[in-house]
Amino acid sequence: MTDRRVTEPTELIYLPSPSWHPALLAAGLGGVIASIYTWWPYGVIAAAVAIFALIAWIRDARSEFGRLPRRQRLTTAAIPAAPPRRSQG
Repeated sequence: MTDRRVTEPTELIYLPSPSWHPALLAAGLGGVIASIYTWWPYGVIAAAVAIFALIAWIRDARSEFGRLPRRQRLTTAAIPAAPPRRSQG
C-alpha cells in the first residue's frame, strides 16, 4: 500500500474579510421602511446610509476579487477515488 497523503496544499480557499457593510445596508433599508411611519427626513438619512454601504460593499468585493489568483495548480481530486477504509477494532 502506498502513502497517498498530500504534503502541501494544492487547492486554496479564499474567504472575504469581515465587513460591516451588510449590517449597515440592512439598517439603512430598515430605516427607510420605518420612515414611512415616522418623519420623512429619517428616511432620507437612512437611504443615504444604505446607498453608501452598498457602494462600499461592491467596491470592497471587486477589490478582493481582483486580488485572487487566476489559476490554481490542481493535483488531487475533490472526492477521493477510493472509499475510506473502516478501522476494525
